[in-house]
Amino acid sequence: MKPPRDFQSLKTFIIERSDTLPKRLRQVAVFALAQPDEVAFGTAASIAEKAEVQPSTLVRFAQSIGYVGFSDLQAVFRERLRERGSYEERLDALSDAFGREGGNSILSGVIAAAGTSLDSLSTTIQSQTFDSAVKLLAGADTIYLVAQRRSFPITTYLAYMFGKLKIRTHLVSSPFGVELEQMAFATQKDAAIAVSFSPYASQTVDHAQWLSDANVPIVTITDSPFSPLAGLSKHWFEVAESDFGGFRSLSATMAFANALAIAIGEERRQNRK
Repeated sequence: MKPPRDFQSLKTFIIERSDTLPKRLRQVAVFALAQPDEVAFGTAASIAEKAEVQPSTLVRFAQSIGYVGFSDLQAVFRERLRERGSYEERLDALSDAFGREGGNSILSGVIAAAGTSLDSLSTTIQSQTFDSAVKLLAGADTIYLVAQRRSFPITTYLAYMFGKLKIRTHLVSSPFGVELEQMAFATQKDAAIAVSFSPYASQTVDHAQWLSDANVPIVTITDSPFSPLAGLSKHWFEVAESDFGGFRSLSATMAFANALAIAIGEERRQNRK
């Protein structure tokens, strides 16, 4: 068996076989897909410690996929970083491809990537799960919105939409680091929406864990069943964004958030009748 030689193929390979992996190997798989940068940069000892397994388990995991050893597997994670590169490197690559007159090509490429993301969204969201999440959120006294970094625009948009729909929300965000104090009022009668994509924002995971410990039901928008948010959630949705030249948009995520907000507003309106 030839092992995958690019990260996306490896990710797909692991997800498809996750249910057949022994407990410890699955633990490594969850950590690897949730924290790919840690796997790329760390040593076998440091990665094993963070994944809470023995270093020998990393070797067994790699060999179970077909790699010679862990360093062979780690090379795929490091290649992912080289392919991703910095934003400056991504622009250099686009410049090489399209030159100074590439504006229209870039626009077409970004639109095409957004279209691919939306097409994927239409086939991955299960209507029954969506309806269950809508009912849960529509019945909440307050909806707490949790996200950081690249995902933050999604929760700010939801805060705007919910405000227009007269749905009580709390955007968990503070320049003073008092997010835990903001969430201190959350109860089981409330609910939360958490959004994060790989590499997952540690603060988002921490906040979701805090809400989960407080028995606040969470609906998550993320990109993998191995996301650290998935296990904390009452319902979670996998939204994969295609990229153009390494630049990922939020097209599918924003469309999903829009649909979610509208559906919650309509559910509450029907409940009032």
